[in-house]
Amino acid sequence: MTRWLVTGAGGMLGRDLTAVLDAVPGATVTALTRAGLDITDGPAVDAAVAGHDIVVNTAAWTDVDGAESDEAAATRVNGEGVRRLAGACARHGVPLLQLSTDYVFAGDADRPYREDSPTGPLGAYGRGKLAGELAVRELLPERGFVVRTAWLYGEHGRNFVTTVLGLAERRETLEVVNDQVGQPTWSRTLALRLAALGDAALSGRAAPGIYHGTASGHVTWFGLARAVFELSGLDPERVRPTTSGRFPRPARRPAYSVLGHEGWAKAGLGPLPRWREDLAVALPALRAARVS
Repeated sequence: MTRWLVTGAGGMLGRDLTAVLDAVPGATVTALTRAGLDITDGPAVDAAVAGHDIVVNTAAWTDVDGAESDEAAATRVNGEGVRRLAGACARHGVPLLQLSTDYVFAGDADRPYREDSPTGPLGAYGRGKLAGELAVRELLPERGFVVRTAWLYGEHGRNFVTTVLGLAERRETLEVVNDQVGQPTWSRTLALRLAALGDAALSGRAAPGIYHGTASGHVTWFGLARAVFELSGLDPERVRPTTSGRFPRPARRPAYSVLGHEGWAKAGLGPLPRWREDLAVALPALRAARVS
C-alpha cells in the first residue's frame, strides 16, 4: 500500500490528481485542501507529512497579478511554505513532488527552455515559485522532484479554455492576444503523469530534479481560442487576433513559455501528448462541467 499526501487538493489540479490516485490499486490518498492544511504552518505541515510515503504539493498562491501588490504574502506560500514542506519530507524520509511554473523564466527565448536553462523571473509570482524550487533542491537533493507546468486548463477551476467557451455563448466575436506562445496543458493529463512520476520515484526509477509537465507542441492564446471554437463546431473566424498591449496587466506575462521535455527520459517516460489532441478529448468534459 502506498500512502499519498496531496496538498492543495481543492484546486483544479489537486482535484484531478486525487481522482486519479483514488483509482490506483494499492494507493491510499490523504487529500488536504487549504482549509485542511496551511502549508505555511510548520508544525501542522510536519504532522501532515508523518505517516505518508510520498507528498505532492499542488497548494500555491496562483494570483499572478495579486502577487505584484503583495509579494511577501505570495512568497510566504510559494517559497516559505514549500520550504516547510520540503523540510518535513526530509525529516520523514519521503519524496516531494513540487509543482512549479514557466514564470521562473524570462520568456524571451526562441527555442524551448530546457530543464537546466537559466531562470530569470519577470515578476513577484515567478520569484516566489523559484524560491520554492530552490528550497526543494536544497533540502531534498535525493528525493525532490520539481514539475514545472503552464497554461493549465481543466474541469474544476477558472481557466482560459472554459472562459472562451463561456464568451462564445455571449459574444459574436472575441479578441485574443497573438503574441504570447505556450503549451496548453490539460490538468487531468498532468495528474496522470504526476501519479506515474511518483510511482517511478518510489521505485527508484526516476532521478530527482526538474521535469517539465506541459503538453507537446505550442500555440498562441489566439490559436488556442480558435482551436476551442473549431473543436466545438463553432466558426473560428469569430476569433480575432490582437496584442498584449491592448490588455495591460499588473504582472508581465512571459512572451515565450515553451518548455522542453528531455527530462522525462530520466524517469523512463515520454513527453506528454500534443496539446490539440488532448484538447479534443478534454472539451466534452469541460462543456459538461459548465452546465452541471
